Amino acid sequence: MDIWQEIKASFKRGTILTKLIYINLSVFLAVNIVYIFYALFTSAGASSGNLRILFMQNWISYLMVPASLAKLILKPWTLITYMFLHFSFLHILFNLLWLYVFGRIFLQYLTEKQLLSTYFLGGLAGAFLFILSYNIFPGLLATVDVAEMLGASAGVMAVAMAISFYAPNYAMYLPFIGPVKLKYIAIFFIITDILQVASYNAGGHIAHLGGVIYAYFFILQLRKGKDMGQGLNRLIDNIVTLFSGRKKRMKVSHKKSAGEMTDMEYNRRKAQMQEEIDRILDKIAKSGYDSLTKKEKETLFKMSGKN
Repeated sequence: MDIWQEIKASFKRGTILTKLIYINLSVFLAVNIVYIFYALFTSAGASSGNLRILFMQNWISYLMVPASLAKLILKPWTLITYMFLHFSFLHILFNLLWLYVFGRIFLQYLTEKQLLSTYFLGGLAGAFLFILSYNIFPGLLATVDVAEMLGASAGVMAVAMAISFYAPNYAMYLPFIGPVKLKYIAIFFIITDILQVASYNAGGHIAHLGGVIYAYFFILQLRKGKDMGQGLNRLIDNIVTLFSGRKKRMKVSHKKSAGEMTDMEYNRRKAQMQEEIDRILDKIAKSGYDSLTKKEKETLFKMSGKN
């Protein structure tokens, strides 16, 4: 099996997280290959920096989401394409690194479909807040006709914040720092974005906050038993079924047994158990094992025997 076949097989077998990473990488490579030909066939005299600006204006602009409502009406597809679009290597490197790290934690508690809908709807929320801000705030209104945005960061931010709100006491190991709970990482990112709204990349930081807002309401509703992304996932399933040419499988209805849990109930119980274990471990770190109650010791013993 050659490399291309291995890549296709990996994409086909991979999780939604793997597919999102592959799609972003594929678009990045395609855009930069086109740029190479653009640079080779553009008349001499333009500097590298000017070439990149011209390329973005003449080509990438068709995929970037504009702040101007007049421009958005002419290219509504950019609400989707922008969240898979990168031109800078460092831009895609950091976005996909964070998507991979937080996406893996996300899938420990929630489903692949919820990851997909969070990425998409978080990206749309980021685009909406970006467009809204440039059309109502005087400080941004002056550049509304030229402001455009690209990158997966709003969707990535939504994924990262959603799992941070869902499992706030989950500890992530950070190099040179050690274990840090997700709630503190979330607070750091949110404050950083708020403080940089007045920077040169105002649109990007505003979009991040859009992803945060969606993540907050998504988890808030999920804890009430409602999945805000369910409608989008159903639409995606129908589109995939339509283009794959497969007929819908016959649905077999059956009663749920008394002790059977839905995926949402299972994930909620798993998150609650993780929070309880985190609390017990914190208590051990502060006061020692002997400070635990009999019930806490039993809980710890039961969980230690599980993978």
